[in-house]
Amino acid sequence: MSDSWPAALDRRGALRDGGTVISFGDPAGELAAAASGSILADLSHLGVLGVTRAEARAFLHSQLSCDVDGLGPDASTLGAYCSPKGRMLASVLLWADGDGFGLALSRPLVPDIEKRLRKFVLRSKVAIADRTAARPLLGVAGPAAAAAIAAVTGVPAPGPQRVTHRDGVATIGLARGRFLLAVDVDDVERVWDALARTLRPVGTPCWAWLDIRDGIPLVTGATQDAFVPQMANLELIGGVSFQKGCYPGQEVVARTQYLGRSKRRMLLARIDTPSAPAPGDDLFSEDLGNQASGTIVNAAPSPEGGFDALAVVPAASAAQSVVHLRALDGPRLHFRPLPYSVP
Repeated sequence: MSDSWPAALDRRGALRDGGTVISFGDPAGELAAAASGSILADLSHLGVLGVTRAEARAFLHSQLSCDVDGLGPDASTLGAYCSPKGRMLASVLLWADGDGFGLALSRPLVPDIEKRLRKFVLRSKVAIADRTAARPLLGVAGPAAAAAIAAVTGVPAPGPQRVTHRDGVATIGLARGRFLLAVDVDDVERVWDALARTLRPVGTPCWAWLDIRDGIPLVTGATQDAFVPQMANLELIGGVSFQKGCYPGQEVVARTQYLGRSKRRMLLARIDTPSAPAPGDDLFSEDLGNQASGTIVNAAPSPEGGFDALAVVPAASAAQSVVHLRALDGPRLHFRPLPYSVP
């Protein structure tokens, strides 16, 4: 990403670490606003790939776990790009964008996924480009979010899995009253300032906490190639189609689904610890002894104190035993319900 947008955020009071906005000076207050107010977040922890030209739809349909062929011009979907062994190399949010598609994924993974996808282009009429600098991403959530978006874009905010386009802004509707905006870089300062009149700017950890609360996993470098989609509940939130043809890892994903072999599932957990959990941290279950049996997917500070996390653990251990972070004598995970049912 060019220096223009990060520098603009700095002028607006952002405190950044490694390119990510940690806060706007009041982390606790911003978390409280994320829980009960209306917020605006910079999403520079995510990057954007653009896939365009005449055969972009067919190409992505053959590469991702979701149904791209049936995606309308005003629709979006979650999905995954998998290895031949069915393990997720990236989780993605895909939306129709102009003459092709936009894919939002963990920003550090963009070069790797772009390189992998290019290997399969061959003679297809497909163009793949890193659009992270050209299309900054913003997150908007809360009771005032829809009205703020409508006032800025001039069109009603879309519902879940729908997309609206107006004047360089693609607005993607997410679950539970949240929205992701992909904005042309030349317009992002204007859009931010207009939204900030009614929405509170917050750090990226607040958005990460909302994703965790909603049970939306983000595959990062620490968890790349670690989970089949079902371990991260991706088929429960619309990220896997079992009616489509082949894509990398499709046979493994289908076999896991129809033979019921996924004994590990992603759950929401509260962890009371002063040491922040990190993606890839091992988890230990008392019923399985001194052998790692689970993994932290994502974690973020909780408005209640401590941390909330998405954790892939053996379902039996979560139901019948006690699970700890990093060691058998480590902090305990207190499991909480997700907003969707987990088998």
